[in-house]
Amino acid sequence: MRIAGPALALALLLPAGLLGSAPQAPAASAVPAHFVVVGPVGDGLAQTEESVRAVGGTVVQSWPQIGVVVATSADPAFAAAVRQQPGVEQAGASRNLAEQLPPAESTTLETLEGTAGGVSASAADGQEPLEADQWDLPQIKADQASAISQGSKDVTVGVLDFGIDPTHPDLAPNLDVSKSVSCVEEGVPNQDPEAWKPQDSTQAHGTHVSGTIAAARNGVGVAGVAPDVSLASVRVIDDDGFIYPEYAICGFIWAAEHGLDATNNSYFVDPWYLWCDSDPDQKAAAEAVRRAVAYAEGHDVVNVVSAGNSNWDLSKPIHDTNSPNNGGPTQDRQTGPNCRVLPGELPGVVAVSAVGVNAVKSYYSNYGLGSISVTAPGGDARQVPETPSANGRVLSSVPGGGWGWMQGTSMAGPHVAGVVALVRSTHPDWTAQQVIGSLAQNSDRLPCPEDYDGDGDGVVDAFCAGGPTGAGFYGAGLIDALDAVTK
Repeated sequence: MRIAGPALALALLLPAGLLGSAPQAPAASAVPAHFVVVGPVGDGLAQTEESVRAVGGTVVQSWPQIGVVVATSADPAFAAAVRQQPGVEQAGASRNLAEQLPPAESTTLETLEGTAGGVSASAADGQEPLEADQWDLPQIKADQASAISQGSKDVTVGVLDFGIDPTHPDLAPNLDVSKSVSCVEEGVPNQDPEAWKPQDSTQAHGTHVSGTIAAARNGVGVAGVAPDVSLASVRVIDDDGFIYPEYAICGFIWAAEHGLDATNNSYFVDPWYLWCDSDPDQKAAAEAVRRAVAYAEGHDVVNVVSAGNSNWDLSKPIHDTNSPNNGGPTQDRQTGPNCRVLPGELPGVVAVSAVGVNAVKSYYSNYGLGSISVTAPGGDARQVPETPSANGRVLSSVPGGGWGWMQGTSMAGPHVAGVVALVRSTHPDWTAQQVIGSLAQNSDRLPCPEDYDGDGDGVVDAFCAGGPTGAGFYGAGLIDALDAVTK
């Protein structure tokens, strides 16, 4: 996937370790692998489908809206063969052919640092019972914004993630089941609630993200940034914790065609931490995802994306030793300008870095001049707030009706998605581009820190370009929910 987690683009969904290497796949396998095939947009894609079948492939899902076919084949040479066929512009394996290798060790997730106990009987000053531990809301003035506007039910945020617990008392009032879907069955939409909801407590990420966006002010648990807006569960993470290109493509197209106003994407697309155009497989999958994101943008969707948790300067070449992450062997490669994180480095998205309670870059957050749009609270265990729990992570909802803490750019992104929802509620006639422009214009500048030492070991951990603008770490600055409802 990875969710903006381990060095994922998520929260803290941490893999247990690197997957081991395995022998090369034979010339053919009984297990079909997945591919994306890129062709012309519209009716011309029918020829692309014919070409897929002509070389022994099976069409799983066709997206003429963006000129993309999802296919399977038991032949590892399928991509090379179909590239020579009519109606095919690009083609590549979407999962590094790992499906045709012997099984690797399983991946486990660490989702919660702790769980908030039962709901207290009362809260001060009209707050939600656990709001005193939500240091993140006043940091972006969301508590003040709620006194003016809590958003409109007519605005819907699609949470592309593990799914939303439909029974959680903080989320059920705002969940729009009619717009919820799963995309993890080979990228084919499935609206069965059993498919789009989280399957167990290990799949807490999407429910946690959703609470930050829109937990209701209902006298229970926590409060969201936009407590009255609607949520749609768009599941793009499978039970193994992966987000393959075909899942993300399905999610963005669903958002575009089902009236979603914004999407929250706290993940990066697997199995490559960065997708490089020098590899024809990676180039094809990256182009397919790019088209899906552009399609959503063209349908007036604001796409908010977490920047990732590797403490990488995304504006510089990156030494990647962990890709692919779904089966060996991993590569040791120096990536350059022809490589990008998906979807965080695609045109038009709002890329979000993370800060802790001190409004300083979280030690794990990716950064980079020109690579970050805005910043938001993502939590940092090393920056300790003056709250009852003294927990520097972000408190939000988790499956089963509970609450817990996570940290990561995955937690920063939903704060921005919540502010986007408030802007769209305040200005329903604004286009996505106007909303994005307003978001940047109204963010509060944070200057670059001197000699940034995120882990406190006395060694500078990252260089912030931009000086007083802080743009290298924070983009346009810290988002402002109060401005979202007053300007």
